[in-house]
Amino acid sequence: MRLPLFLFPFLALALGQTLYLPLDDRPPNLGPCTWGLALCPPRAAYRGPEGADLGALRAWLLATPGRRLVASLDALAYGGLLQSRHLPLAPEDALARLGPILSWKVRYGGEVHLFGVVPRWDATRRERNLRVLEALASWSELPGIYLEAVWDDAIRDSPAPREAAALPYPSRPGADEAGQVLLLRAQRPGLRVAVVYETPALAQQVTPYEGLPLEETVARLLSSAAARPVALEEGPDLVLYVYAGRNPRQAVLDLLRLMPRHPVALADVSRVNRGDPRLVAYLQGLGLYGRLLAYAAWGTPGNNLGSALAQGGLFLGDGEGRLSRLGEAYFHYWWGEVGRPWVRARFSEPLPEAAQEVAALWPRVALDGRRMVLLGVEYPWRRSFEAWPEWDLVPLPGTEQLE
Repeated sequence: MRLPLFLFPFLALALGQTLYLPLDDRPPNLGPCTWGLALCPPRAAYRGPEGADLGALRAWLLATPGRRLVASLDALAYGGLLQSRHLPLAPEDALARLGPILSWKVRYGGEVHLFGVVPRWDATRRERNLRVLEALASWSELPGIYLEAVWDDAIRDSPAPREAAALPYPSRPGADEAGQVLLLRAQRPGLRVAVVYETPALAQQVTPYEGLPLEETVARLLSSAAARPVALEEGPDLVLYVYAGRNPRQAVLDLLRLMPRHPVALADVSRVNRGDPRLVAYLQGLGLYGRLLAYAAWGTPGNNLGSALAQGGLFLGDGEGRLSRLGEAYFHYWWGEVGRPWVRARFSEPLPEAAQEVAALWPRVALDGRRMVLLGVEYPWRRSFEAWPEWDLVPLPGTEQLE
C-alpha cells in the first residue's frame, strides 16, 4: 500500500530520523554520513576547498523532515570552516543565511543541536564571526534548541578561549569533532562516562591548541555530549581513557585492568595530529586494539577526546559498527605516522594520482580475528593533510570457520 505524501513527515518523526549537516567534507566531519546513523545532504553539495553549495544545503534542509537536526552554523552561513575565516560577508547576511534552521524547526518540530566556531588567530573575519555568534544568543533560549561554540586551534595567547567565554551559551575547545559529539548528544543523551587519566597530574595539564586544563576540557566535552560523569565504582556505560605518552607500558597495564570490566574508549592526546606508535605496537601485539570500544589520535587533544567519546557512545553494543570505526581510526593513526610524511616527501600539492602508491606501505593490521586490508587511498581535497581509506576486513588464517 502506498502512503499519502502528507504522511511522510510524520513517518520520519516516528522513525526517529536524525539529520546531520556537516561542517565540510573533510573526513572527521563528513565521516558520520557513512555510519548509517543520520541522513546527510547530497554529497555533491560539498565541494572541497571551494566550499559548500549553500543553495543545495538550504533546499535539502527545508525539504527533509526529522526528529533531530545536528548542524554546523559555519557550513550554512559561509560554506565551511575554511571559508568562515576569510569570506567577505556582512554579519546580517550571514544571519539571514541561518534562517532556514528556524524554518525547519517550525515546519517539522524536531530537536535542533547547533555548533558555531570561534575563529582561530589568523582568521581575517574574526570580528564578523564573533558578532554573528553573539547575535545568536537568543536562539539558545528557545525551547528545543541547543547551541554551543567551539574554538578552533587556540595556540598560546590566542584570544579564542576568552572570546568564547564571553558568549552566553556553552563553549569548549574543538571544531572538527563537534558534529560527532552533538550526534551523541542527540541520539544517546545521558551516557554514563568514567574518565581515567594516564596519570593524575595529567588532569591539570594545559594541552596544545586548547588553552584549558585537560580536566576542564573533558568536563565541557561531557556536557556537550549530554553525558553524565560517574566514578568507576558506579558501573559506567563506558570509560574514556586519556593517554598522554608518559608510559605506554603502564597505560597497557591500565587497559588490561579496565577492559575486562568496562567498555573503553581510548583518546591519545600525546601529540597533535599523530598518535604514539609505542602504545599502538603494544595494543596490536597483545590483541587489545580490536577489543577497544573506540580509539582516536588524528587531531588536537580536543579532537581526539571528542571522537573517542562520540564513537564509543554511538556504537556501544554495535559490534560491526565498532570494528568499522576502529578500522577507520587505525588508518588515520597510520596516516599521521607514516602516510602523510611519505606523501609530503615525494609530491607537491595538488596531489597527483601517483600519491595513491602510499597504500603499498600499509602494514599487517589485526582487528578482532580479522585482517584489515587497505585497497586504496583517496585525497578529498587533493592535499596530504587528510585522506580517505578504501579498505576491507578479511578473516585471519585459521579463523574462517568463525565467520
